[in-house]
Amino acid sequence: MLRYQAIESLKGRYLGRFPRGGDILEALTNLCRREDVRLGRVEAIGAVERARIGYYDQQAQEYQFMEIDRPLEITSLVGNVSLRDGEPFVHAHITLADRDGRVYGGHLAPGTIAFACEFMVEALDGRSLERSFDDETGLFLWDLPTR
Repeated sequence: MLRYQAIESLKGRYLGRFPRGGDILEALTNLCRREDVRLGRVEAIGAVERARIGYYDQQAQEYQFMEIDRPLEITSLVGNVSLRDGEPFVHAHITLADRDGRVYGGHLAPGTIAFACEFMVEALDGRSLERSFDDETGLFLWDLPTR
């Protein structure tokens, strides 16, 4: 299980950093499990040693992944937390920049390894929101009541 250093500044807000060499998505998920975050938002900045990001092919209804095996800056990482099969599930997108200012972005995938990563996770009011499979898109989306 990955370590993290965090402070709780206000009830339900966790600010901290993940250690170098850890998988960022795994670390965010472990934090949400440990702190029982069932609905929330995540954001982070920092840098990665290497990255793995995904693009969802809407026609094929499957993710395609790209691996970038070099240091990059995290210019933005934003996402949400909800439940999938009763467990906290982090869905996040990441934008990364290289030394020449080229930008890469997509779905944060396992294999994105932290160099330095400062994060904020905000739990929303002890509530939860479940994801369920959507036949039309082929994705697990929020199961919201219709209006």
